[in-house]
Amino acid sequence: MLKFIWRTSLLSLFISLTINGQEPSQLRPNILFILVDDLGYHDLGYTGSSFYETPNIDRLASEGMVFTNAYAASPICSPSRAAIMTGKHPAELNITDYIPGNRHYGPHKNQKLASHPFKLFLDPKETTIAEALKENGYSTFFAGKWHLGETQDYFPDKQGFDINLGGNNTGTPSGGYFSPYRNPQLSDGPDGEYLTDRLTDETIKFMSAEKKEPFFAFLSYYTVHLPMQGKPEKVRYYEGKLEKFKYQEAPFVKEGATYIKYRQNMPHYAAMVESLDENIGRLLSALEENGLSENTLVVFTSDNGGMSTSSQTDNIPTSNLPLRAGKGYLYEGGIKVPLILRWPRAISPKTVSSVPVIGTDFFPILLDTGKSKSRSRSILNSPSLTQLLNKETPKDRPLYWYYPHYSGGLGGRPSAAIRLGDYKLIRFFENDHYELYNIKVDPGEQKNVTTVLPKKTKHLKKELIRWMIAMEVKLPFPNPAYKK
Repeated sequence: MLKFIWRTSLLSLFISLTINGQEPSQLRPNILFILVDDLGYHDLGYTGSSFYETPNIDRLASEGMVFTNAYAASPICSPSRAAIMTGKHPAELNITDYIPGNRHYGPHKNQKLASHPFKLFLDPKETTIAEALKENGYSTFFAGKWHLGETQDYFPDKQGFDINLGGNNTGTPSGGYFSPYRNPQLSDGPDGEYLTDRLTDETIKFMSAEKKEPFFAFLSYYTVHLPMQGKPEKVRYYEGKLEKFKYQEAPFVKEGATYIKYRQNMPHYAAMVESLDENIGRLLSALEENGLSENTLVVFTSDNGGMSTSSQTDNIPTSNLPLRAGKGYLYEGGIKVPLILRWPRAISPKTVSSVPVIGTDFFPILLDTGKSKSRSRSILNSPSLTQLLNKETPKDRPLYWYYPHYSGGLGGRPSAAIRLGDYKLIRFFENDHYELYNIKVDPGEQKNVTTVLPKKTKHLKKELIRWMIAMEVKLPFPNPAYKK
C-alpha cells in the first residue's frame, strides 16, 4: 500500500511537470529548508505586521505559495523539530517537550500534574529527511540550531547530514548572537560577527560550491529565540520608530500569574527580525547569481508560534494577536506558523493554499519532491506536493497535538488538541476541561462553543481519545509534590 501511494504520488508529479514542458532529469530540485526559531505567524509584513519590516520574506511569499493554515506539530521546539525531521508525530517519537524539559529541574510544587519521562534524543533508528535524501544522491548540509540530543551521538552529522555547522544540544546560542559564539560545532568569527549572518554565509558557501548532485540544505536559525540581541544600529532605528507611535498604556494584560503581550513593540526583537529578513534576501540573491533559483525548492517556516507570554514583563518578545496566546500553548498563537514554498519551475507566484498542513507533512512532501522512497507512515495521511501544486482540496483529515507538560514561565498547561475541518477541540488535563472553537469564524478562540455544539464536541472528543490510545500516550498524573 505504501509503495503504491508513493509511486502514484510521484507519477502524478511527473505528469504535472512533463505537461509544463520539463524533462524527467529535472524532477529532483535542490532543497533549501529555512527553519526560524519562535517566529510568530503575524511577525511578517505579508501576514500583517506593521512594526516589523520584512520586504525580502514578503517578496519570497509573493513568488511562491503561502499557507494560511500551517501548523507546527508542537508548541515547543524539540518535538516540532523531531516531527519535521522524521514525519512522525512527537507522541509517536516520545519527544513531547523541549530537551531536557522542565521536569529535568526537579518537581514543581505549584504544578498539579506531573509528566512521564520522555526521550531526550532523536533516536538514530528513525529515518530523517537527510538520510532519505542522501540515499537518493543528495548532498546534505545543516547549519544552526539542532536541539535533538544532548551528546554528539545524536548531532546532525550522525543523522544523515554530511556537514554540520553549529548544531548541537543547545536550544539557545551559548555565547549569544555576537562572536565569540562558544559553540564547539561552529568556529568563532571576528569579534562582533552576527550569528544570523554567519549561518547564512556558511549556507551560501555550501550552495554555491560546484556539485554533480542536488543539495539539501537545512538552515535552522537560532534567531529569533531569546536572548534578545539585535544589531545596535537596527535597535536604534526601531526605538525611533516606536517613539512615533507614542503609546501611553502598558502593552500587557495579566491572566493569573501570566502576562500576555498584545502589541509588537520590542526594538531588539524587531531588529532581529530585520536581520533575518536581510539574510533571506541574501540567500535568494545567491541562488539567482549561481543559476540555482529556478530549480530550487525553498521552504520557509517556524518551529512554533511566537513567544507572547511570560511570568515577567521585560522579556516577552512579540504579540500574536489576533491569535490567542503563544509558544507553549495549543491555542492558535502557539502552533500556527508562517509557511512559504517557492519553486519557480513548478509553483506559480502569488499562490495561496488554505489546506491545513502540519510539521509531519514535510517529510513525505520533500521526499516526494526528491524522488525518495518514504519510510514514514505519515505519507498515508499527508497531502502530496502534487495536490498542493494543483490546488486540489484534499479530504478533511484530523490534525492532532499532544503536549502533556507545563510550559515553564510561559503559562501553558498540559493539554491535547484536534482540528478537523473548521473546528478545533482542546482538552486540558488538569481538570479534564474541553474547549471547542470554530477557527474559521473565530481565529482568536474567544467563543467556546462546546455547549452550543454538543454533537460536534462529542465527536471530536471521541476522535482525540481514539488517537491518543493509538499513539499509546502516557497521560500526565497527579504530582506528589503539589501544594495548593
